[in-house]
Amino acid sequence: MDTTIQLDKKVRDKLKELKLHPRESYNKVVERLIAIRTDEGELSDETIRDIEQSLEDVKAGRTLSMKEVKQKLKTK
Repeated sequence: MDTTIQLDKKVRDKLKELKLHPRESYNKVVERLIAIRTDEGELSDETIRDIEQSLEDVKAGRTLSMKEVKQKLKTK
């Protein structure tokens, strides 16, 4: 059963910004937000270490451009 809800214009505009593509429904946007909120959990120690390592890599300039990534993938 469908239900109509009222949103402030600012809230609707924020939901519109969260759309992954222009034709995505507001219902799908809200479903994604709920899933994100309910799927939240604590990060494992391994995940935290991986994130910290990635941040260090970025700060040290150990990154590749999209062009470099594409070239590396083509050579394999």
